[in-house]
Formats: sequence, structure tokens, C-alpha cells
Amino acid sequence: MTTESKNGNYCIGWAARDPSGVLSPYKFNRRVLGCDDVSLKITHCGICYADVVWTRNKLGDSKYPVVPGHEIVGIVQDVGSNVHGFKTGDLVGVGTYVNSCKNCEYCDDGLEVHCSKGSVHTFNSIDADGTTTKGGYSSFIVVHERYCYKIPDNYPLASAAPLLCAGITVYSPMMHHKMNQPGKSLGVIGLGGLGHMAVKFGKAFGLHVTVFSTSISKKEEALNLLGADRFVISSDEQQMQALTKSLDFIVDTASGDHAFDPYMALLKTYGVLVLVGFPSEIKLHPASIILGSKTISGSVTGGTKETQEMLEFCAANKIYPEIELVPIQYVNEALERLIKRDVKYRFVIDVENSLK
Repeated sequence: MTTESKNGNYCIGWAARDPSGVLSPYKFNRRVLGCDDVSLKITHCGICYADVVWTRNKLGDSKYPVVPGHEIVGIVQDVGSNVHGFKTGDLVGVGTYVNSCKNCEYCDDGLEVHCSKGSVHTFNSIDADGTTTKGGYSSFIVVHERYCYKIPDNYPLASAAPLLCAGITVYSPMMHHKMNQPGKSLGVIGLGGLGHMAVKFGKAFGLHVTVFSTSISKKEEALNLLGADRFVISSDEQQMQALTKSLDFIVDTASGDHAFDPYMALLKTYGVLVLVGFPSEIKLHPASIILGSKTISGSVTGGTKETQEMLEFCAANKIYPEIELVPIQYVNEALERLIKRDVKYRFVIDVENSLK
């Protein structure tokens, strides 16, 4: 603990200290509330695979101690003098980034995630003041109001958390590629945190949704809980060939290595496959995209404008992620289970009731 804790910015959280990724209680200081800042008491934080990546230094750039978490929701406890969009007591969310240059062409369009100078990630990133950002496995956070989102009234806070990464990661490319046209057909590869949200959005948009998975154990929930129209075992060549040239769109959420040609063959002419997972490589035959004028595209999360739009869409259409609520003392087990894909479909930490 530093002497700065005298100024009321003392925060408690859970952090990883080294590449083992093991998290334990940690005390630190948040920045002083600025004139454009919102301070929010964190009630819930979703657990994302990014938390595994940076607590375990998978990319070689972890800045220990790492306080992960970028699916943050809570209650406004204070606002700066220039803040007009939020007031004390408001329900608010914070997603995967907390700063950007604010004046490039992308920031001007509300696409701050694509900031020309690079957006500042919610944790393990260097902020404008030179400090390392620390995420939502903590008691509170101070964020510029531009990167805060209003959680619609009556939307459960625990359910809102996964929308701020998993939700927007699939909603953004679905909107960009006009996958919201009723009657069109959507394939969803992988049925985890991202995949199950793609199914929910697809059904809300009026699409005919087919889920592709390597695990037959997910069939019943895909069809009956999530409302998919069809379930296909992707390793079954006969099932796959039966769907040749039948899909308008595919959202690929799989991070394990997999062949792309078999899926491109399922797209109609001018069909689009959007990759939001992180396999180690993309390999496909040129004919897979040239014949039929097909597109393969990538996408990260989304800008502030569409993130707010997504939250309101979910509230209006009663779209709720499937979550497993856990105390913060369970995070190490939860991360291990996440690695083993043993979660249906997103862990959310009950920060408010367990972080003491």
C-alpha cells in the first residue's frame, strides 16, 4: 500500500503476480477523480478468456500485478464536474477499453475501439498518465464518462456484464455485415460465451440459426435453451455436405485450430464468414472465397455508440446471457474451468457480495 491511499482512492481487488496466473487479494490505488470521470462501485464482473491470456502472460506483455476483468457493471458513486451523462446512483457498465485519442476519424465516429493511436485496454494497458490500467476484479473503478454505458432500467446487472465483451463482440460484426435481415440464414461455429450470444442475437434478428459444434453434448441446450433451429456436428462430413451453399452468414467464435474450407463451402454466393475467435492461423484455399465471391472478415469488440445501442436492444428484446454467478474467492477455479470449456455460458463474479 502506498501513501496515496490517504486520499480515498484505496481499492481492493484480486491480482495475478506472475505467469502462474494465480489470483489473490491485492490492495492498490485508483486515480483521483477527474472532471470528466465517473467513479463506479463495481457490483459484477464477467470472466473472459482475455483474463486467462494476461494473467498467464500468454502474449509475453503482461504487466504484473495484473488485475483482470473487462466486463464491468456497477453503480455510480461520484462524477466529475464536467460529467453530464451520469449521476450518482446510475447503473453503469465499462467494457474492454477505457481511453482513446478522442480525435481521430474512428473516435469521431464512435468507433473508439479502432482508435488510430490505439485504444487503452481496461486492464494491463498503459493509460495517458503512464499508469497501468487495472480491471474489474476490484471494488471500484474510475473511468472517463465517454467509455461508460448506461445499463437500461430493470436489466439485471449480473446479466449485463457479459454483454460488454462477449455480447458486443458478436453484435458489432452482425450489424456491420447486415446480419439483422429476417429470414436470412446464420451459422454459428462454437457454443461458448460468444457463440451462445450469437445464437440469441440471430434469433432476435429473425434469422434461421444453425449451430456447429464438435460436441454432441451441446445439442439439447443449443436447440431447446438457446432456440437454435439446427445443430450440426462439424466433424460429420455428411451433415456438413448437406448444408453446402445454404448459409448467408457465419459467425466463427472458435479459438481452437480448425479447417476453414469446409465452412466456406456452406456459404451462398456473396456469403460472409466473420471470425471473432483466435485460432493460431487461418488456412484456406483461394477458391473457397473466389468462387461465389465470398468474404472472410475479422472483428474485435465495438465502439461506444453501438455498445450502448446493443445494451438497449437486449433490454427491449429481453435477451439475457446464460451465466453462472460465482464469488470472487472462486476465480482461480473458474478460470481453470473456463480453459476446459466447463461453463454454461459465462462466469460472472458477484463482486458486491463477495469482495471484502
